[in-house]
Amino acid sequence: MSTDMGGLPEGWVATSLDQVCDVNGGIQKQSKRRPVVNKFPFLRVANVGRGTLDLSEIHEVELFEGELDRFRLKAGDLLVVEGNGSPDQIGRAATWKDVIPDAVHQNHLIRVRPTQAINPKFLELLWNSPVVKNQLMSVAQSSSGLYTLSTAKLKRVRLNLPSLAEQHRIVEALEEQLSRIDAAEQTLREARKRIEVLRKSVFTSLVPETAPAGWTVTTVGEAGTLELGRARHPDWHHGPEMRPYLRVANVFEDRIDTSSIMEMDFSGIFEKYRLHKGDILLNEGQSPHLVGRPAMYRGVPENVAFTNSLLRFQAGPNVLPEWALMVFRRHLHARRFMREVRITTNIAHLSSKRLKVVEFPIPPLEIQKDLVQRCEELLSGTEAIGREVDRATRRADALRLALFRKAFSGNLVPQNPADEPAATLLARIAAERDAAKPARKPKRTARARTNDAATKANESAAPAPTPAPSTTVQQELFQ
Repeated sequence: MSTDMGGLPEGWVATSLDQVCDVNGGIQKQSKRRPVVNKFPFLRVANVGRGTLDLSEIHEVELFEGELDRFRLKAGDLLVVEGNGSPDQIGRAATWKDVIPDAVHQNHLIRVRPTQAINPKFLELLWNSPVVKNQLMSVAQSSSGLYTLSTAKLKRVRLNLPSLAEQHRIVEALEEQLSRIDAAEQTLREARKRIEVLRKSVFTSLVPETAPAGWTVTTVGEAGTLELGRARHPDWHHGPEMRPYLRVANVFEDRIDTSSIMEMDFSGIFEKYRLHKGDILLNEGQSPHLVGRPAMYRGVPENVAFTNSLLRFQAGPNVLPEWALMVFRRHLHARRFMREVRITTNIAHLSSKRLKVVEFPIPPLEIQKDLVQRCEELLSGTEAIGREVDRATRRADALRLALFRKAFSGNLVPQNPADEPAATLLARIAAERDAAKPARKPKRTARARTNDAATKANESAAPAPTPAPSTTVQQELFQ
């Protein structure tokens, strides 16, 4: 691959977005706009994904006279999200296909209209690639953790542009390779779903709904002790006996997240709420499908308590803690807990009173040990498969990134010396743009403006009065 003096491939040129595209903001939808024209389809941020458009829900807006021509979308327009506060979604964009006539866009979308110098699909692929995303992050404004893009800064985004013919070749090659990666990622997503189904089936099969002969079926309250943690209060944020505690944000399915542990004063009552190895913690308040999510406390972190967003189950003498965890995980995946919850302000609550009456099967201790071991073996197998899926997913991400970098650095397809260089095409388009601009009126000097004012004043002055007749003939004619 040959390169020019600037380090770019032969025929490429470094330019800014406003040199190859027209960049404009959208229309603001106001509740009290007096309509002059009929309503028109109105594209919002919610309609624009990264390379995709969701047109399942389209709003409408009423326009003033002349606004339709100004904001109407055309096929090939790139709709860029100005910002929604998330750095991961900043600047995401998709190309308008002109599938809805006379559609306009809101002011939180920036319309990037390609000129003849850039292929619309090439622009979309380049824009949604890490090559441009990293640049967008550097120019995005941040206020209180929110990221937004302005039209002015967007115009200055730098692009390395090949010839138009090479753009077509890059698009064709990229789409072919990306389609293979997309297919592989879809297979990985399906594999992940199958792993989740397999993992859930481990609990539903080892803890059957109908207990076999020789098992005892009792309730959670009879199988062990159940109690709620200590309530939190601002008065206890400081005190002489500060202790760490676990809350619902720390408890996941069979996993305790220790990355964010808070403290509270437990003066005189720490032993009551202190966790012991083997205690089962269940989420008391959570979204409906996650309420009752259980995890076993295995001694880490040490000397820790729990709050009233969690329920603690301590197994009785004839119940292994590991078996209790299996039963609770089975109830979670079978959505047994959802039948006992009460929902307030979109949060489901599983009270200790309702949890105590939930059925709890108890096989003999030897069978419990065998089933716990069998469960660990099956879960370790699914986890191993899951790790392979994660590894393959990371590899697909790395391949996608490498493919983008190769494509937009001139290393994916060969250059053709017969192609018109991008610099030549840009110069011609710039000349056409300048020629299309309306001619400016010559700038008038201060002296010319003063003379014009004096002339205008003389022309508008009142005419001199007619002199009175002095001779006899004049007097007679006048009379």
